[in-house]
Amino acid sequence: MISKRIEKALNEQIREEVFSSYLYLAMHAWFHSNNLSGMAHWMRVQTKEEQNHAMKIFDYIIERGGAVELQAIDKPKKEWSSPLEAFKESLTHERHITACIHRLLEAAQAEKDYGTVNFLQWFVKEQVEEEGNVEPIVAVLEKVGDNLAALYGMDHHLGKRGAD
Repeated sequence: MISKRIEKALNEQIREEVFSSYLYLAMHAWFHSNNLSGMAHWMRVQTKEEQNHAMKIFDYIIERGGAVELQAIDKPKKEWSSPLEAFKESLTHERHITACIHRLLEAAQAEKDYGTVNFLQWFVKEQVEEEGNVEPIVAVLEKVGDNLAALYGMDHHLGKRGAD
């Protein structure tokens, strides 16, 4: 059984993960409306990945005898000035999620809830991967600048992302 403190924190993390999915779905729609189908595809895959993260925590709470309490999520923005701005926001958001996971891990350690500490190790590793996936995209988009041929090449490349 998990403590009420950890249960509350895990429920808050479900909200964070669902918002992540919602944010990436908004980015998917924006890229699609701007005829950047490869980047839209990349965000759609990311949307599904974030949904899976939320469900992983959802299932863990139940497995540990806790109660899932779904929370309201904020409305994400719907427009970005450029693909670079959208991916920079994605990177900033992933860094925020990493900080959330670290706080959750610290709370589990303080409670000596080693089952949750072990469970969260997967998310620690996943966040390293999440940031590592977005950082090179931002770096390339910064180099691309206003070069449309390079931007469309990047769009094509990102469209090849498989479902993780």
